Order: sequence, then structure tokens, then C-alpha cells
Amino acid sequence: MIPLSALVTEAAPTALNGEGWRQAAELGLALALSAGIGLEREIRQKNAGLRTHTLVGVGAALFMLISKYGFTDVLEPRLVVLDPSRVAAQIVTGVGFLGAGIIFVRGGWVRGLTTAAAIWITAAIGAASGAGLPVLAVLTTGIYFLVVLAFPIATRRLPRSATAISALRVRYPDGRGILRDVLRETTAQGFAINDVSTATAEHQRPSSGQSMAAERPMVEVTLHVHGRNSVNELAAALSELDGVRAVLASDVNAIDE
Repeated sequence: MIPLSALVTEAAPTALNGEGWRQAAELGLALALSAGIGLEREIRQKNAGLRTHTLVGVGAALFMLISKYGFTDVLEPRLVVLDPSRVAAQIVTGVGFLGAGIIFVRGGWVRGLTTAAAIWITAAIGAASGAGLPVLAVLTTGIYFLVVLAFPIATRRLPRSATAISALRVRYPDGRGILRDVLRETTAQGFAINDVSTATAEHQRPSSGQSMAAERPMVEVTLHVHGRNSVNELAAALSELDGVRAVLASDVNAIDE
């Protein structure tokens, strides 16, 4: 015979929809782990930082807890049957839309992929915490830090691609022969130039005390180059040239952290 106290103990979680300290602990675990990932993104000054990652992780955990315990009061044998895994699938879909907003594409340059992936894995860690899988959640968080901290060091030791095309945009006043200096410096740095295109940018506004006659049209030249050296170092060298106003580089060999 089963004691009455045992029946009451077993029935209590169902009456309370499974809400208790265990679920609070799972939510707290999601908070701690996702905040750790968000802090790393915040320190790197990424678009999505501490608040975003923490909210994503805690939200995913809460959705999992709702899916597991939030509908026990409406279950009826052979009448109402729920599948908790459906909420997990919707978390993946929803976070996919959120991560897409972090990725920026401008021309041939893509930024934010690693941060978007961090949001995605933060949601997975939160879901694992809410699903009652703390070992997997902690282990996955450790793997995340291994990837973002140790992998870039190993990647920098790999040989750079000498054929991958990188882009530089150089802006300077027209009519001063600066393009000739830009091309000379680029080849001197060991880069081969695949393509050069120029476009007229907005006019340079004269500073206080200058006449309108001093206003010069600005030219923006785009260089597509390849080589084994650092494109960022080339951009720094070009920015030191007399007359160059701005240099924007997109190094295809750079690591998106």
C-alpha cells in the first residue's frame, strides 16, 4: 500500500504545474551562462552584448519551462496531448530572425556572423538549461569560449591566402595626383592589384576662413588586391599618404570575432 503522504508529494508538482525551486535554478543557470557569453561580446564591443545575450538565453529557458510545465492543467488522457519539443523548434526559428538582424552586408563585406552565431548558441544553452540538461549547457558554454578565445590564435598561425581578393576604399581630393601614390604604395607593400574603380564623392566643404574656390571634389577609389601581407597594414600605410582623407579596408583573411 502506498502511503497517503507519498501520493500528496507526487501530486503537488502537477497541481503547481511543476513550478518550484528546481525550475528557478534552471532559469538561474541560463541567466549565468548567457550573461557570461554576453559579457565576452560586450568586452569586444559587438553590436549585441551583455543585455541581448542574457535576454536571449533566459527567454529560451523560460520558453522551454513553459513548454514542459505550463500546460499540465489542460492535459486529458487521449484527448489533449502536448509535444514539448515543438516549442524548442520555434525557439530556433525565432532566434534565426534575431541573428539575421546582427549581420551586416555592404558590397562584398560581411560583418556580424560570429555575433549572430553567439546569439544562436546562447539560445541553445538557455533551452538546454530549461530542459533540465545542466551538464550539456555548461559544457556548451565552455566550448563557446574555447572557440572564440583559442581558435583565433590558431587561425592566425595558418598561412594567409595569396589569391583571395580584398577590397580597399581610399578617399582623397581630386586633381592632386594622389592615385599614383596610392598605386605605388600598394605594390610596394607586396600586393597585386586586380581592379581599380573610381567614383566622385561629395565635395569637400571649405573650413572656416576658406573661400568657395578652395572647395575640391572628392574622389573615392576602390582597389581589389591580393597578397600574403596584411591588408590592414596596407590601409594604415595608405592613410599616411599626403592628401588621403580616409581609408576603409576589408581583409578577406581577417578573423571575424
